[in-house]
Amino acid sequence: MPHEAISVFDMFKIGVGPSSSHTLGPWRAAQAFVQSLKDENQLASVRSLEILLYGSLAKTGLGHGTDIAVQLGLCGEDPVTFDVEGIDDKISWIGISKKIMLDGDYAVPFDPVFQIKFLFQESLAFHPNGMSFVARLEDDSDFIETYFSIGGGFIVKENDNQHKTSAVELPFPINTADDLLHWCRKTGMSIHEVVAENENVWRSEEVTRKGVMDIWKVMKACMYKGCHTKGKLPGGLNVSRRAFDLNRKLLAGKPYDNFEEWLQQIASGGQQFNYILDWVSCFALAVNEENASFGRVVTAPTNGAAGVIPAVLMYFVTFCDGNEESKILQFLLTASEIGSIFKKGATISAAMGGCQAEIGVSSAMAAAALTESLGGSQRQALMAAEIAMEHHLGLTCDPIKGLVQIPCIERNTMGAIKAITASQLALQSTPDFAKVSLDGVIKTMWNTALDMNSKYKETSDGGLAVNIPLGLSEC
Repeated sequence: MPHEAISVFDMFKIGVGPSSSHTLGPWRAAQAFVQSLKDENQLASVRSLEILLYGSLAKTGLGHGTDIAVQLGLCGEDPVTFDVEGIDDKISWIGISKKIMLDGDYAVPFDPVFQIKFLFQESLAFHPNGMSFVARLEDDSDFIETYFSIGGGFIVKENDNQHKTSAVELPFPINTADDLLHWCRKTGMSIHEVVAENENVWRSEEVTRKGVMDIWKVMKACMYKGCHTKGKLPGGLNVSRRAFDLNRKLLAGKPYDNFEEWLQQIASGGQQFNYILDWVSCFALAVNEENASFGRVVTAPTNGAAGVIPAVLMYFVTFCDGNEESKILQFLLTASEIGSIFKKGATISAAMGGCQAEIGVSSAMAAAALTESLGGSQRQALMAAEIAMEHHLGLTCDPIKGLVQIPCIERNTMGAIKAITASQLALQSTPDFAKVSLDGVIKTMWNTALDMNSKYKETSDGGLAVNIPLGLSEC
């Protein structure tokens, strides 16, 4: 059966906030466009550029930094390695000089105010997140490519169907939760072991292990930085960072100089319910406050939902004796497979499915990963994922002012707590008696997405985005 082979490094991508679909995806699309020009030996022939943003990219693009992302991508910068502290200077230089350095080498006249067009009333049929790059060449011909940012940093070029199936032959091809359970039963392996065997098709076990631990390293750095940075978030809503004050309050002056010492001090505070609850919220807040500030984050599976999985994994590491490389690897491999099944069966794009496709999916991923990591069976892990998503069905995406701040940041705390609750319910349950399957809830999620009014799909045309006055001074 044809299947889309999705790696753990497709589901977890290192990038820059605030949005995987509106920032990272357009950044990658701009890079792809530059590569196409290079492949056709036309890079030096470009005399002018125009970028057209359609649908959701137009309506919330400014709040999500889409205009910034495409400029950085055209310059040849990489979101994995680019120094996020240099974003303002780079964009300011382009605006003042009225030129852009294509691939870092070729100067082209470019005024972002006029060359980046937000087409608010136009949308392309394939996906709401459409964008076209138009390069006028020396011979007065146009070199045009259209891309779609389909969620989680994934991009698709117009008329390119390679994303639907894959030439890669996996030992355990998986499209559905039933497929995953079939291979687990047939081999006797756990979910993360099946995933690890599939990853071996792309690279060695050692390379996969290092890559996954690098993902965790970025997540840790993001949480640590978020908990130690105070002030207000950019964008005009004057939203105050809360992780800084909460971290300081919970630690009550305990000394530490690095992440490991910080972790030890957190763990030394005990196992009281309120204490753990506060820390899970703090971890999630920290990540998404960094995300809102154009910080370095990991799509999990998206930037808007980037705080759920790190917060739950940090809970496992800090309060559940999970601070071992093998356990962290198990957690992230399991989470990635659940996310890939949602992507294949529904969507991880809020512009297609509302916030159920982001926070809901991340909560399901975290719930399954935590359940297996705590010793649950494969069926209990899938049950946990189902429970988590079932209670996010219909969640809308209605960001105020198009910013990934309200209600996005707090939603990550709720997604993390729901994941832990779903895991506990599954661990204390017998899957034989479950009435709803994971595949059933994924189908329901997709049906819900199709029925959902477009104004609740990352357009800022409905919900909180139109009912909360923009003049608010504090949130």
